Amino acid sequence: MIDPKLLEILACPLHPERPPLREEGDYLVCTLEGHGFPVIDGIPHLLPESVIPKEKMEELLRER
Repeated sequence: MIDPKLLEILACPLHPERPPLREEGDYLVCTLEGHGFPVIDGIPHLLPESVIPKEKMEELLRER
């Protein structure tokens, strides 16, 4: 689980408007676009090469 204070300041690095991210299990999901980023050992991986496309993110969340 991401610290709530940290989650408040995290934003999607791929979108120019920097929308907030929401925590969904082991992922942070862009509230505007729906793509996600993995959280591994409590560390958000917010680099562009770590992005999980929206369709794949929806599939991963359905499997939970």
